[in-house]
Amino acid sequence: MPAFVYAEDKVLGRLGQALDATPIYSRATSNSRVYHRAKQYEYLIVRSSTGTYTPVVMENGRLGYIRTSKLAVLPYNVTSAATVPTSGRTTGSSVSRSGSSVSSGSNAKAQIAQYGLRYTGTPYVWGGNSLNNGIDCSGFVQQLFGKIGEKLPRTAAEQAKVGLKIERLEDLQAGDRLYFWDRKRGKIGHTGLYLGNGFFVHSSVNNHGVATDDLRNPKWRNMLVAARR
Repeated sequence: MPAFVYAEDKVLGRLGQALDATPIYSRATSNSRVYHRAKQYEYLIVRSSTGTYTPVVMENGRLGYIRTSKLAVLPYNVTSAATVPTSGRTTGSSVSRSGSSVSSGSNAKAQIAQYGLRYTGTPYVWGGNSLNNGIDCSGFVQQLFGKIGEKLPRTAAEQAKVGLKIERLEDLQAGDRLYFWDRKRGKIGHTGLYLGNGFFVHSSVNNHGVATDDLRNPKWRNMLVAARR
């Protein structure tokens, strides 16, 4: 099976998200100018930091500073490859692990979950099957797993019956499939792929398409009813 190779482009930083609505300052102090007011869960390009403030890359290339306590850093690089529209300030970049590939093997599912980040911003379309033009939650998971040769059923409820059952949150691994309960329909009605560090990627109506969310948010944790590997 051919591998899906990530482009080896310049690494701009790590992928991060603001945990709450918070200002981004021009210097590492709250007494400085506010460059931007980040929304909750807004995507950011993060540079390494060990202090109270963490530098982030702004649209104009300048560095801004966000309180480290207001930031979650995901284990993925942001590179200068292709344009990936997002809700944050990372337009013009792509998310990847430079130099790696997606192929069959024990780590394939973790890599395909990461690969799914490249479709951040693809619009949500009910019944959609296009990773580029429009897709729903189960179509997103089905299409990604198809890239590593795994055929999954089309709906979330059907997919939740396939694979090794994961019964404890602490046992989740990157690439595991998550399934959420739909109260209105009285059945499993949503799915996504676990990324690690509490985050998952999915196509959702609320996000208007492919995006990441935090599984530690009570909204998602209380809806989670199944996980499969």
